[in-house]
Amino acid sequence: MAEDVVAEIVASVLEVRVAAGEQIEVGDTLVLLESMKMEIPVLAEEPGTLAEVKVEVGDVIQAGDVIAVFE
Repeated sequence: MAEDVVAEIVASVLEVRVAAGEQIEVGDTLVLLESMKMEIPVLAEEPGTLAEVKVEVGDVIQAGDVIAVFE
């Protein structure tokens, strides 16, 4: 069952640190967001294989937008 990683805030994507197909461990940084001049890492909460990254550097995302999908 695929699980979505969703944004909790409105932010800009500063950096994407993972790619589809990678094995992810708990605590790995998936992307780095910027909001209100603060850098906010989005961390993996569970281990697994990353199926898809839905954001790119420079994207502006809204709360609830899907950032990545795990297999």
